[in-house]
Amino acid sequence: MAVGPYAALVGSGGKDSTLALDRARGAGLDVRWLVNLYEASSGRVRFHGVRAELVARQADALGLSCVQRAVGPEGFEAAFHSALDAVAASGARVVVFGNIHLQDVRAWYEERTRARGLEHVEPLWGEPPGELVREFVRRGYRAVVTSVNLSQGRPEWVGAQLDLAFVRAVEARGADPCGEAGEYHTFVYDGPAFRYPVRFRLGAVSERDGHRFVDLEPDEG
Repeated sequence: MAVGPYAALVGSGGKDSTLALDRARGAGLDVRWLVNLYEASSGRVRFHGVRAELVARQADALGLSCVQRAVGPEGFEAAFHSALDAVAASGARVVVFGNIHLQDVRAWYEERTRARGLEHVEPLWGEPPGELVREFVRRGYRAVVTSVNLSQGRPEWVGAQLDLAFVRAVEARGADPCGEAGEYHTFVYDGPAFRYPVRFRLGAVSERDGHRFVDLEPDEG
């Protein structure tokens, strides 16, 4: 049985937050909520292009209650504060993140999390990205590549499975194996922490602002 204070995970449905959840639970944290922010205008997670509905389904599959906020004109920070206040009111005392080595990103979240009276935890921080993504694959997690920055990645990466062959292809281009510079983003749909796989279909492929996206359509079948 997990021991310690209740915790929330901040995630966008991708591999890094999933691995952070895996490690946090392994360390004894009782993670009960997924905090997820998405764009009100599109109904999708920014940069990932994943529908908010699929992230909510992922949370359920992971045994987490989903606390989602749409980011509108009021901005990201206000939505983030609202979500933190909601999980704190439900009993969360710790917030888990999947940051790796972007100091400015970590500092932004850490400052605001602590200002809300919550503990900030980074299970992946400072570790080599190549080792982390290989750990993710070895653990048996399954993820699909949902978006690619075309200035750094290959168009055919979109819709690919995140496996060791994909990791080697990313490294061969000199890119960060975890995509920390935005080379690619993922959606995790199955693995050891999942109670059941999240079902989806690969939909339309589109390009905008130098990025290629594949639409993941919820599969009811």
